[in-house]
Amino acid sequence: GTANDYEIIREWTASDSCGNTSVFSQTIFVTIENNTTTLSEDRCNDGGIIDLYDYVETTSDASDWVVVSGNVNLIDGTFDPSELAGNDYVFSYTVTSDLGCVSTTEVTISVIDCIVLPCTGEDVVISKTVTPNGDQWNQYFEVTGIEGCNYVIDVQIYNRWGALIYESHNYQNNWDGSASSSIGNADKVPNGTYYYIVNLKNSGLKPFTGPIYFGTK
Repeated sequence: GTANDYEIIREWTASDSCGNTSVFSQTIFVTIENNTTTLSEDRCNDGGIIDLYDYVETTSDASDWVVVSGNVNLIDGTFDPSELAGNDYVFSYTVTSDLGCVSTTEVTISVIDCIVLPCTGEDVVISKTVTPNGDQWNQYFEVTGIEGCNYVIDVQIYNRWGALIYESHNYQNNWDGSASSSIGNADKVPNGTYYYIVNLKNSGLKPFTGPIYFGTK
């Protein structure tokens, strides 16, 4: 209940033909329940201004949106996520009807950084050497410099005879020279020079090709 809860007390007297009377009393406790609707939505920070009133069916001149969580300012029930860091922002709107019924709408907006940075071929950095020997250097074949560009990396690696030894259509910078079948050291490809084809899907750029040296020493 809330501070607006109240009680109703009613009394009445009953008598019979013999003159007997009894007084009865009844107390009715009225609890004002807060009917809360919880909503959530993911929104890109480059998607424009968000009008929170779009999430409620009933509005009141006596009610305003309140920030429950998140460092953000509201202007007439709207907010602009374009300068916000990716985070959850929670807002609440409460309306009381003429009968005293309270309803609350709580909205959680998960702001996502969807801004795609402009990338060019000059931004792409591709490993020239892979030496998975346990130190911190050149442990994996890596395609970097495009982390904010929303590209999907397609990788193919061939040996010097043109045989495909590794392929990934959603590469995660995790190839360390492993091959399903190889000769040499354990499950790694033999030391030597290999050749890569890197295709950045959705980039409009031509595939990148070049040599890469693999060695465990």
